[in-house]
Amino acid sequence: MKMSQPLKLAPLSHQDLPRVAHIRVAPEQEKFSGQVEEAFEAAETGVDFHVILEADHPVGFFKIDRLYHKRYAFARPTDVGLRAFLIDRTRQDEGIATRAVRILGDYVADHYPDRHRLLLTVNVSNPAAIACYRKGGFWDTDKMHMLGTAGPQHIFWMRLECSFDAE
Repeated sequence: MKMSQPLKLAPLSHQDLPRVAHIRVAPEQEKFSGQVEEAFEAAETGVDFHVILEADHPVGFFKIDRLYHKRYAFARPTDVGLRAFLIDRTRQDEGIATRAVRILGDYVADHYPDRHRLLLTVNVSNPAAIACYRKGGFWDTDKMHMLGTAGPQHIFWMRLECSFDAE
């Protein structure tokens, strides 16, 4: 069994594609997360890129959408959205996704201190992702987003509480 290294999350610039271009999901997973190149090509306003690092090697990618409330009616202006969360297909089934989600709340709270919740939608036909988000601390709103590109999606949320030390 492979020993797991500590994970770190870090911001990426919109010019950092070469750093994460090797991160790919299996073709059957593309409908849920897309591929990294698609995120960089879309260059959406209000969307920030982030990398998941293990021993300083990029193993995953995700986007934080500061304008999530403008894209989804169920979101509030004080929310941010998690989108395109993916782990490289060569590193899946090692627990990296769950470990990353467990540190995601503190990371997002520290980088977006004016936001109160982190929201995401997860496809009903993606049980591995649903389990991962639940293990990582997300709560199901018991509401559905019916307009997902790959079908109906659960709406999950996590409370954000800034963890930096007051001086």
